[in-house]
Amino acid sequence: MSSSPMSSDERMWGMLCHLSALTGFLSGIGFILGPLIVWLLKKDQYSFVDEQGKEALNFQITMFIAAIACVLLVLLLIGVLLLWILGIVNFVMIIIAVIESNNGVHYEYPFSLRLIK
Repeated sequence: MSSSPMSSDERMWGMLCHLSALTGFLSGIGFILGPLIVWLLKKDQYSFVDEQGKEALNFQITMFIAAIACVLLVLLLIGVLLLWILGIVNFVMIIIAVIESNNGVHYEYPFSLRLIK
């Protein structure tokens, strides 16, 4: 873990924790898998990556739970709209987190279950 000022590598890996979630839009499983891989690779090397990796994972798990709820609501015909909205919110929040963490900000998603501590 780093006790010195944050290096550009540390900020970059922290940013990649969030950015890797975008692979989910291509693969369907990358939302959780991408941040998990980056976090596992670098969490012991950089404290910022450990923190941001947990944030990214917690947010993507929260989005996954919300997506399951939306899929169940498809039967009531509102789930499809809610899935689109959820996808847009997920994308926008990831981009905000990428920008903030790249600037060295200890970013926390505004609504996220804190399952991994």
